Amino acid sequence: MTDSTFWIAALTGGTAVLASWVTSRGNTRAAQIQADTAARAQQAERLRDSRRTAYLELIEQVHRMGEFYWEISEAQRSGEFRRRADLLDDMLNRERDHYGKLRHCARVVELEGPSAAGEAARQLQKSTGRFHRSLEAMAADDPEAIRRFDDAYSPFWAALTDFVDAAKTSLQEP
Repeated sequence: MTDSTFWIAALTGGTAVLASWVTSRGNTRAAQIQADTAARAQQAERLRDSRRTAYLELIEQVHRMGEFYWEISEAQRSGEFRRRADLLDDMLNRERDHYGKLRHCARVVELEGPSAAGEAARQLQKSTGRFHRSLEAMAADDPEAIRRFDDAYSPFWAALTDFVDAAKTSLQEP
């Protein structure tokens, strides 16, 4: 009788040790999966925050440029350019400064991604070219320059709308 009791106790003990080992391995694996999932979620949130910041900085710079372009339009309408010859040179210099900041913001968006937002940022950056060429034409006394400058607003704001749409889509992706 003692022989069978010993074997039953040994079998029960062995089963308990094996069950404990299997449970321990399962808990370890579950903890690893949970840690990996949390790390991926944190990484995704950091990326989303980084993108959001880059997108907002670009949008802010675009609005600054838009305000600057309105300032140029107002100076043209008021005749300020005719009264102050140096004002046009000043505007060209200020435009280069604004453009440099815009280019920097667009490059950061390209870096942060995704590619659709980067491409929309590049197109937005390119949309300022019409303003620049028109402003240079104003300096050269081209009579069509003012009309071309005014015509540049629609593509500029449309490019901003396209960028905002691409940015929203990017931020909604998992």
